[in-house]
Amino acid sequence: MKDYVAVSIETHLFYARIMKEHALFLLASFPGNESDLRLRADQLRGEFEDGLWQAVRLADGMLEQSFLDSGEMVTELTQAAECQTGRLTGISIDTEVTKAQMQLSAHGPFRVSRETAYKVRSLNRKMLSCLSELIAFKEDVLHRVLSCRLYTSSYPLLIEHILREAKLYRQIVMQLERSGRVAVFDLKNDEAFWNQIMMEHAQFIRGLLDPSECELIQSADSFADDYCRLLDIGKRGGMGACAHLSEAYWTTCEFQKFKMKGAEGILDCQIRSVIMPLLADHVLREANHYLRILERAQTGRTGHGFEQRPDHCGDSDCEHPNCEHPGCGDSDCEHSGCVHSCG
Repeated sequence: MKDYVAVSIETHLFYARIMKEHALFLLASFPGNESDLRLRADQLRGEFEDGLWQAVRLADGMLEQSFLDSGEMVTELTQAAECQTGRLTGISIDTEVTKAQMQLSAHGPFRVSRETAYKVRSLNRKMLSCLSELIAFKEDVLHRVLSCRLYTSSYPLLIEHILREAKLYRQIVMQLERSGRVAVFDLKNDEAFWNQIMMEHAQFIRGLLDPSECELIQSADSFADDYCRLLDIGKRGGMGACAHLSEAYWTTCEFQKFKMKGAEGILDCQIRSVIMPLLADHVLREANHYLRILERAQTGRTGHGFEQRPDHCGDSDCEHPNCEHPGCGDSDCEHSGCVHSCG
């Protein structure tokens, strides 16, 4: 019962915030004449915000310190990103829930009361209902965009991207309700899912940067190629599981640093782009989430964390024999999601 309660709460603290921001991004992307879609997006945003508040009220003293420290729930930039996004878009954003999340504490020894378990079960069922509504809404928006019946400033791939994340959230909560726990994940599929998400983040960042930001565009392209390579290797089985896990981890560490610098630059108005400040923080939190998944997988396999990556210079032209630079170098990459030549 402890695992059911703790995992449920952690899941909602991460994903409910992600979903409410998806609704906000859609709201901001709709033209002014789409009043019905704008209203529905805002209603859905409110539903997930309410669910997030419920999770926060249940969470104090129930969480692992590693979760609180991971930066997947909130980062040091989240509140500032919300304030700046609200000012720029005219969309009111409740920062109080962010403050409340930042004040949560980790658990010591604790017992789960029947009342708490009942509240968590009620929250899970509420969020499943909200997710069914949000998924249907995203599918409707995507269908309208692809049939040229709706203009939105969001890429069609971005709508598909946030739809996949909503379906994953629903799958996790359904597993919790069916069995009281999340089944031991298939690491290969879990890696593939998040490598695809990270690759698309790099593609979106590249496409939303001003054309004058040549160095950042080149870096984003490089990260997209890195994840394309990881996806292709995973599909072909061209690398041992441990080596592939390590490569995914170190690539994501570098990408997380890139995202952090990018979010800081956007908040400080030092980067030319059409990237919403909250979107920059949003993708940073997802990288933090993926890093914790990889760290837990590594600890489960070996009993310890990742070894330091030796001689990793990040230079695609490096000829040092021990340097495993992240460039793909595979001109035959056929990954279906890869829009690059991968080298």
